[in-house]
Amino acid sequence: MARLAQTHGLTDIQQEILSTVRDFVDKEIIPVATELEHRDEYPQAIVDGLKELGLFGLMIPEEYGGLGESLLTYALCVEEIARGWMSVSGIINTHFIVAYMLKQHGTQEQKDYFLPKMALGEIRGAFSMSEPALGSDVSAITSKAVKDGDEYVLNGQKMWLTNGGTSTLVAVLVRSDEGHPEGTAPHKSMTTFLVEKEPGFGEVRPGLTIPGKIDKMGYKGVDTTELIMDGLRIPANRVLGGVTGRGFYQMMDGVEVGRVNVAARGCGVAQRAFELGVRYAQQRHTFGKQIAQHQAIQFKLAEMATKVEAAHAMMVNAARKKDSGERNDLEAGMAKYLASEYCKEVVEDAFRIHGGYGFSKEYEIERLYREAPMLLIGEGTAEIQKMIIGRRLLEEYRFQG
Repeated sequence: MARLAQTHGLTDIQQEILSTVRDFVDKEIIPVATELEHRDEYPQAIVDGLKELGLFGLMIPEEYGGLGESLLTYALCVEEIARGWMSVSGIINTHFIVAYMLKQHGTQEQKDYFLPKMALGEIRGAFSMSEPALGSDVSAITSKAVKDGDEYVLNGQKMWLTNGGTSTLVAVLVRSDEGHPEGTAPHKSMTTFLVEKEPGFGEVRPGLTIPGKIDKMGYKGVDTTELIMDGLRIPANRVLGGVTGRGFYQMMDGVEVGRVNVAARGCGVAQRAFELGVRYAQQRHTFGKQIAQHQAIQFKLAEMATKVEAAHAMMVNAARKKDSGERNDLEAGMAKYLASEYCKEVVEDAFRIHGGYGFSKEYEIERLYREAPMLLIGEGTAEIQKMIIGRRLLEEYRFQG
């Protein structure tokens, strides 16, 4: 029987990349994921393996030493990796958002300096928008940059920074009123700064502190941190694109890539949950037969498989729309919303199929049950996606009366 969530129309190169990643996941990630997750241990050996495969340069253009592949190829690789362990897909997600923002919006000097090193995984990217008090309201950012000669001085506190400790380059969104008079719309007075730092925790460069890992319910292994700027001095040539006031648009462009990524993660986790559920249903016996032979379980499996297929199709559509150069905020929002919600439901059904054993840490489904909720929040909550979808629908179906 063919696997669920097949993607038609792929090139030979795409199929070869996916086959390589799938083999890596089956051999190097799945056997160790649960043990590492329970220890909340950073998967250094897995990350080193991804470097050897060239995954950190997957979407970076060939002229900068990358593979120059599409968002679709990247999303399908993320789907495979998340099927093994969602935290690993988070490690490469922020890296690619920053690489994408540099490719699309960086100055030539910034591209020449950062992208070749990012393609090799020598520079590892993270990005930071959120703050302790603002959640999804990006316009309420209070972190600020003030011009001082040829430098900017940054102050403020950022929150929920994935790869905050392990990264060496952070794209940070702050307010920058220089050149933007009072009363300017908030989103027009924001700037993205490219902040280089040492990996680790504590003061990682003068004026920049990464306090430590935030202890989380799931999504373990990958480090999630705060970021505190106190008199952090950044040269003017590290303003993304070289011009202030464009940070909000640059970040939103990157987040569209991130939403496709989160959709792909949801697809991967849901696929793994289905695999675990359908396997266990054929191993466990009650009332003299496999529980897979009970109609109630067959109904669950049918619903789970259908959700996996539907989420995958929407994710692929959103990636292909972005690759075509068209606006894809509607498709990305729909894919992220549906895939994360369906992921939660498929994981819960697999958990129910496992019965009491699903509550045991000996079984992989217990880990997935704690990981799935993060996808409901990451890269914008379901409510934010609905707002985006609703506004775009009203643009497309505006009543002329």
